[in-house]
Amino acid sequence: MLLSETARAKINLTLKVLGRRGDGYHLLESLVTFASHGDVVTLEPGVPGDLVTTGPFAQAIDGDNLLDKTLRLAREAEPRLRLGRVSLAKEIPVAAGLGGGSADAAALLRLIAHANPDLARHIDWTSIAARIGADVPVCVGNVPAMMWGIGERLSPLPRCGPPPAAIPAVLLNPRVPLATAAVFKALGAAPCSGIPPAPSVSRLADIGDVLGMMRAVGNDLEAPAMRLLPVIGAMQAALRAQAGCLHAALSGSGPTCFGLFESAPAAEVAAQSISREQPGWWTVATALDFPAGR
Repeated sequence: MLLSETARAKINLTLKVLGRRGDGYHLLESLVTFASHGDVVTLEPGVPGDLVTTGPFAQAIDGDNLLDKTLRLAREAEPRLRLGRVSLAKEIPVAAGLGGGSADAAALLRLIAHANPDLARHIDWTSIAARIGADVPVCVGNVPAMMWGIGERLSPLPRCGPPPAAIPAVLLNPRVPLATAAVFKALGAAPCSGIPPAPSVSRLADIGDVLGMMRAVGNDLEAPAMRLLPVIGAMQAALRAQAGCLHAALSGSGPTCFGLFESAPAAEVAAQSISREQPGWWTVATALDFPAGR
């Protein structure tokens, strides 16, 4: 039996940094959604073997793969779990502000739960996810959410009835990694303590509401990331120059930028145009889940 999941790229539509804790972690608030594009994680339950990584960004993974940590923590939580050989097709750039490693780990947790239905309901998957990394819980949910605290706390979005259609988008990455720690250091956030209350989110009924929130809140990491890697500004300018672009911004700590478009054909044309002008950039036309309560 072969089980597969798409580990979808995580997009921070907004990101507000509230301060830096004494342990070095930063408190934040972020409206998160997911793209249709992502890595592919495969589990073959009961089949022995080492982790196999393929794809255009396989060689860029630096250090231990989070999938190995995921398998170890799952085994520690429940030794009876039926695990197996894991394969990863790495389609998301590394150190890109897209939560690729976290999405991979979350996808593997979902696969393990699917392969072990009798044991899965007795396991605290959220606790395991938080031990893997602060971004993993929101990736396990795999739906739009407000993420806060150090990223491990999730606040549901207001229900708006059936969610509007997905938002056409283009993702750009200069194929240059940008370390999250370096961007936070450049931000120089003030010290803080405690956990702020859960953020409130106004009802997001249409793309106009989403754009209004994005423009009002922004991304606190955009300015320091741009100082470290000025090409971020060039990518945003390239997106804004395309017909049908509604908004362009940085995702997370970057350096990936995203543009929201008025239609899927406009996004496709924009991606093709930018690819011709900047063949060295990673350029993908995709769609983002509309951030509405389910």
